[in-house]
Amino acid sequence: MAVGVFDLFSVGIGPSSSHTVGPMRAGAVFAGELKDAGVLGSVASLRVDLYGSLAATGRGHGTMTATLLGLEGFHPELILPDEVEERLATIAETGVLNLAGASGDGVELPYAVEDMVLHPLTVLPRHTNGMKFQVSDAQGNVLREATFFSVGGGFIVREGEEDAARAELEETKAELPLPFRTAAELMGRCSSKGLGISDIMFINERASRSEEEIREGLLHIWSVMEACVETSLKREGVLPGGLKVRRRSPDWLERLLKEDKDRNDPKYWQEWVNLIALAVNEENASGGRVVTAPTNGAAGIIPAVLYYALNYAPGMDKASQADKDDVVVKFLLAAGAVGVLYKEQASISGAEVGCQGEVGSASSMAAAGLAEVMGGSPGQVENAAEIAMEHNLGLTCDPIGGLVQIPCIERNAIAAAKAINAAKMALWGDGTHRVSLDEVIVTMRETGKDMSSKYKETAMGGLAVNVVEC
Repeated sequence: MAVGVFDLFSVGIGPSSSHTVGPMRAGAVFAGELKDAGVLGSVASLRVDLYGSLAATGRGHGTMTATLLGLEGFHPELILPDEVEERLATIAETGVLNLAGASGDGVELPYAVEDMVLHPLTVLPRHTNGMKFQVSDAQGNVLREATFFSVGGGFIVREGEEDAARAELEETKAELPLPFRTAAELMGRCSSKGLGISDIMFINERASRSEEEIREGLLHIWSVMEACVETSLKREGVLPGGLKVRRRSPDWLERLLKEDKDRNDPKYWQEWVNLIALAVNEENASGGRVVTAPTNGAAGIIPAVLYYALNYAPGMDKASQADKDDVVVKFLLAAGAVGVLYKEQASISGAEVGCQGEVGSASSMAAAGLAEVMGGSPGQVENAAEIAMEHNLGLTCDPIGGLVQIPCIERNAIAAAKAINAAKMALWGDGTHRVSLDEVIVTMRETGKDMSSKYKETAMGGLAVNVVEC
């Protein structure tokens, strides 16, 4: 299917879209196929192989446990954090996996995290995030096997179906009323139709959903983002994983409420933006429920900038709830349109192009959303997106201990501020600019290709090796 706004903003669990959401999704697909093929009852053994970045940083990213949940038949957009904790505790205690058993009629197998086979130095040809599933009967005969790649943002691709997937993508894109692959094409659509970027995205979304479904879906996405913040602000102590990173957002909230009692003093806008970004990513690091935006590692940027739009953009102090809902819808549609450009021309996978593909893309998308709702022309919106990415080029992904904590959590707050500044700079211009968004996207892609694998979500370079974990 053509990439849409609900592909880029999907509900899942932390801490990583490519290392948690994608593997869970792949496991669930494989488990479902075992049922559909009628071979589940004959399964006597299971083998799971993880390759490249999934194996190198899988423990810190929750890859192994997410894969187990997927193989039990759980889907990331539906499972709740309480269910995650309950099932993982049971598997750890009993050493038994209930293959495809989430909806009943599963097969219990002796299998746990320790049984997975890890290949951190082996990268499969399609993508560094590779995983292979194989089941056999009691006689050792292979019943079914499949290889999947988690390509960023929770998206998965099956080995051998890449060409078919690309063909389907092109076919469904051709069915869109106003298809676009590049920013130049998007700008052309805006110019010829006299519409804004969010309008173009909205028209394309209507090819598969009603206007009411689009609006309700986007408002639901925002509600999950808000709930993520609220949940995080109630947690205290340190984040899981062994780095002993202290949760800061609850203390920051307490201080902010003392200094900005009415929550409307404009001099505190950046503190509130920082708080939202930190809260979301602390919840993500806890394995909580978040929205990929467009990835889990960058999940705090768009909600933080959207919070700014709803609370500090001109005229929002007098806006009705209906007006605020309109802002949410418009913001996410414009951000989603820019996200499509990154998916089409480059990558949003940290394991493929470094953190510029995650935090950089999210910052660019957020800048576009903010410029759009603040009345920017298509040219100004494109300029905002370009500025934000231009100043995230070369950003490495080097998480300490393979955990989505340092530098990931603070990085979201910094990138949110960059997005806001990028939008403001673009809005002070006339929409003309020397570097196009397409040029900076291609530059990001090529920079990612040139980047050493040490700096692409392997925990083998940068901060990951120069900072002592304990």
